[in-house]
Amino acid sequence: MKGLTVTRRTFAKMAAVTVAATGLSAAVASTSFAEGQQRSDAGAGITRVRTCCRGCGKMECGVWVTVENGRAVKVEGDTSCFTSGGNCCAKSQSSIQAAYHPDRILHPLKRTNAKDSDVAEWQRITWDEAYSTMAQKYQELIDKYGGPSIMMMSGTSRCWCMGSYGVFRILFESPNSVHPYQVCKGPRHFATLMNSAYAFSWQATTDQPRVMVRWGGSTEMSNYDDSCRMTVDAAKNADEFITVDPRLTNLGKESTIWQNLYPQTDGALALSWMNVIIENDLYDVPFVKKWTDAPFLVVEDMQPSPGPFGAKFQVGVFQTMTRLLTESDLRPDGSPFRMMCWDTIGNRLTYYDAQTGQWEGQTWEMKLVGREPQQKGMYPGVSQGFCPEQSGFTADDGFVQEIDPALEGSYQVTLADGTTHTAVPVWELFKARCVEFSPEKAAEITGIAADQIELAAKTYATRLDPESGYGNGGIGYMLAIEHGCNAIQNSRALDCLVGITGNWDTPAGNRGGTTCFLSPPAGEFRRQRYHGRRP
Repeated sequence: MKGLTVTRRTFAKMAAVTVAATGLSAAVASTSFAEGQQRSDAGAGITRVRTCCRGCGKMECGVWVTVENGRAVKVEGDTSCFTSGGNCCAKSQSSIQAAYHPDRILHPLKRTNAKDSDVAEWQRITWDEAYSTMAQKYQELIDKYGGPSIMMMSGTSRCWCMGSYGVFRILFESPNSVHPYQVCKGPRHFATLMNSAYAFSWQATTDQPRVMVRWGGSTEMSNYDDSCRMTVDAAKNADEFITVDPRLTNLGKESTIWQNLYPQTDGALALSWMNVIIENDLYDVPFVKKWTDAPFLVVEDMQPSPGPFGAKFQVGVFQTMTRLLTESDLRPDGSPFRMMCWDTIGNRLTYYDAQTGQWEGQTWEMKLVGREPQQKGMYPGVSQGFCPEQSGFTADDGFVQEIDPALEGSYQVTLADGTTHTAVPVWELFKARCVEFSPEKAAEITGIAADQIELAAKTYATRLDPESGYGNGGIGYMLAIEHGCNAIQNSRALDCLVGITGNWDTPAGNRGGTTCFLSPPAGEFRRQRYHGRRP
């Protein structure tokens, strides 16, 4: 390992995010925190400061904090904040208690007696001394044992503890860090990384889904992805409201359908919903064909061969081995990146190139063909965004020759070694898996009546506005489904359920970050909400 040097300045700079934690309460009461946005009651020594709440550590709802004689005395919602609509939950209001708790540590302390003493003795020191001491001790460990001798641990208090998540690992060149990832979105991150795109489990509740689905949680009580008030408003404005929870939650009492499943049977219920959706042709056929691996051919009786994805990962190098049919399985000079499909128009094999992201005969160019969504009940100030039209496999979509990838059937293929095998699309195997969880079978597992499972699935997937080209909304699934042994598979099933109904990367759907694009005709660069099928 190369030598590492940790100076007081470097350590303090890299660890600045942890310093912020100690200033949390001070920020609440500080009038300079929102300079230029304060107003006072004349002669009363009272100031109202417009700021944001950090009770959850993530959502950051807009709030007004009343400060009397330099001390915060009240927190209330800011009705002009479009992300929360004036909501101010119990956690937000009680944050004052944490700020002024008598046992709260406000200054760095240094132990003055031996660690094996029965009672610890402490003295207050300056921040300069604290950081100098830490930098010195860390450097001693690095010089003697190397960076990997240092292990970092952290909780889930969001940005206040992110040092050990990434910064310290880089600073010390140590891979040894422990985080509670398994209890907070770790399973869904791994699941969505397998299925679609990392962290596509977030539902855009601000877009007001036509069918609201809350799966495994009481977001009206406490939630850091969307404010509680926003959840209530979205449920109230939705045409249909479905809750999936063993308990009847407060907001769940207002739902049109309550799926009171047995705990940790979420995966079985999601598969059963998909069985109903597939059997009733309620899935998004164009999206499934073009943007999923459903048309890729599987040869179950051939030896696995190297797949398209081999990459350096955090823990080393991995190479996928797969029975998905690639061009390299058909001929020695073929590409392992070309995933073979069956074209029902040409009655021949065609392919999707995983390296270029294009289908055979496709020439792609950026086209912003679409319209502004017309979601109901949007908060004032929230943009409707832009939603592209669904693209297909025709000349208008950039194809030299029109194709139609098959989702069903079986096909004979001859491999490079001269042997003949039967190939079937992934969709056939996916359907067969879902059939195993018919409503009748799922009723035995989940405890929900079969007719109620079917009703919920049809209610969610039957589009209220088919002309829009996208589904009724995504699924807001909470951390409860991740607190069990089947957590990743639970998340994968829900991710697939959202995807096949046309609710990935769409208004009120599940999606990731914002995309920047040039907005015609002016051509100026804008950042807006962009609902797009992946190019």
